[in-house]
Amino acid sequence: MLRGSFTLTMDTKGRIALPARYRDFLLSECSGQLICTIDHKDPCLMLYPLAEWEDIEEKLKRLSSFNAQELRLKRLLLGHASECDMDKNGRILLPAPLRSHASLEKNIRLVGQLNKFEIWDEAAWLDRVEQDMALERDMPAETELSERLQDFAL
Repeated sequence: MLRGSFTLTMDTKGRIALPARYRDFLLSECSGQLICTIDHKDPCLMLYPLAEWEDIEEKLKRLSSFNAQELRLKRLLLGHASECDMDKNGRILLPAPLRSHASLEKNIRLVGQLNKFEIWDEAAWLDRVEQDMALERDMPAETELSERLQDFAL
């Protein structure tokens, strides 16, 4: 399980060192083979262990090339997908086009999302958290929740 939020520093070559607590897991799960692509809705990247990415590819394969929305999603995710193999020091290199999409500079945030990580510019992540908290706080009590959220309890 990939969880938690970690502040990382990206070097001038575009490399980040993944948190030590995940290195052994990633080596055993996917031999350090990771796939990074853009998020098509947010200014961040998604980093998947290879097996998780292969599941995504199977789902994408089933989408139609004749439906414009489905074709766009396939183009964006697959067209930006890049292999980011972890080196012996637990580092991965984020390709320049992906760094550009997420406006990544030096200070970044790695956010666990169970089966993947999101990679954000630190300031953009903090802004997003503030926006999301404000939306949740200011949501009218009568707002209808999705069926899944209605059954969700902490």
